[in-house]
Amino acid sequence: MRNLVWAAILSVCLGAAPVAAGERCNVPLADWQPREALQKKLADEGWTVLSIRSDDGCYKVKATNPRGERLEAKYDPGSLELIRRKGKDDDD
Repeated sequence: MRNLVWAAILSVCLGAAPVAAGERCNVPLADWQPREALQKKLADEGWTVLSIRSDDGCYKVKATNPRGERLEAKYDPGSLELIRRKGKDDDD
């Protein structure tokens, strides 16, 4: 019985690991696009970029739109694709 409990605990812990790892970017630094490219992409979408920094191997962006709504998001530094977004209408 004790082994069954430990097996269940281990499977729960290992099952959660891929979710956390999903927000990490594994792009070699040599393949990163410049921050200016991401800033231009967001400006073309109507966002005013407040900051872009590296976080967990991704670009982390803070920005606002013309209505003053805030955006916090992570982008893949190689493709500049959105990985995760937090905003006014998001629960997290």
